[in-house]
Amino acid sequence: MVFPGEPEEEFSIETLAETEHFTLWRSADQEGEMLFHLEMGNMSIHLTEEEWEELVSLVEQALETLEGGR
Repeated sequence: MVFPGEPEEEFSIETLAETEHFTLWRSADQEGEMLFHLEMGNMSIHLTEEEWEELVSLVEQALETLEGGR
């Protein structure tokens, strides 16, 4: 995929997961840091790797709470 506005540079993305309403993909910024992108309808959340890991931890905590019946 070619990134709009930069026709000479390649913009690489990797789709990690997809459902009917959500898409999660990642890409590397110009310095090589991984960025995670969560698309939910017409809203997108863009996260650094550290922010992504924190979000995953938050969801895991929520699942543990739900499974524990609290």
